[in-house]
Amino acid sequence: MTVFITGGTGFVGREIVRDLHAPGHKLRLLVRDRNSPAAREAVMRYGVELREGNVLDAASLLAAMQGADAVIHLVGIISEIGEQTFENVHTRATQNMVRAAQVAGVLRFLHMSALGTRLNAASRYHQTKWAAEQAVSNSTLDWTIFRPSVIYGPQDGFVNLFARLAKSSPILPVMGAGRALLQPVAVEDVARCFARALGEPRSIRETFDVCGPDRLTMPQILGAILAATGRKRLIVRVPIELAKVLAASLEFVYPRLLGKAPPLNRDQLIMLQEDNVGEPRWTVEMFGMRQNSFAKGIARYLKWEADGR
Repeated sequence: MTVFITGGTGFVGREIVRDLHAPGHKLRLLVRDRNSPAAREAVMRYGVELREGNVLDAASLLAAMQGADAVIHLVGIISEIGEQTFENVHTRATQNMVRAAQVAGVLRFLHMSALGTRLNAASRYHQTKWAAEQAVSNSTLDWTIFRPSVIYGPQDGFVNLFARLAKSSPILPVMGAGRALLQPVAVEDVARCFARALGEPRSIRETFDVCGPDRLTMPQILGAILAATGRKRLIVRVPIELAKVLAASLEFVYPRLLGKAPPLNRDQLIMLQEDNVGEPRWTVEMFGMRQNSFAKGIARYLKWEADGR
């Protein structure tokens, strides 16, 4: 099967490419720059085919998608900069992908959404993810939608961020009350769902929550990270109004002075104040997710911190 993948050089994408390469699928990745280190590594390691294009450029998608049997659409952002807005990257890009797949005659379409996505969501992130889901589910494609929780793994930007912070800081911050529940999921479990869905007809036109077995607050998550790295740090709750001021400052400074998306924004603060949990039972049964505990999962790749602290 020829599988066309967007976001294939990213954190989750690399794991999915690895899983799909093993059974011999022909993989075609949409990339902005075929000479980027991540793109070259994908070619050398997995023999992927590269097609240059942009999810915001509908013409480039149609040309790159020709002859594919299935599409896996993973592109998403957690923070905005320039034209990389939630509306563009989540909603407009997905609409482009759906139209291109239909014109190219590609029926199978696997879409990466997010847990907590729903009608009338409070955050723009979830609002635009919901609009993207509607573009997929209202199409004529044989679609499957996955809604993962926070995804962790050796190259993640979540657990590793706090592990690095704990290495140099005596405190770890929690924005707001810290009572909201999260259900972190291992990146290999997310990849397994995508890989197995390609050959699972029961998954067509269905939406799946992809989340781990543990429902944890942010203080509990930070406690697990500290335990895995063998460190003791003070976990400090930052009042939400102060956190909003900090986030607004970062939103102003990072794009203008550093040319980067901010590491924290006000939309994220909205999401951090509400539960982000789901029901993974059907997903586990359908795709054989391993469902290791969060503490056990992060211990596999944070052990070096404990050994080298």
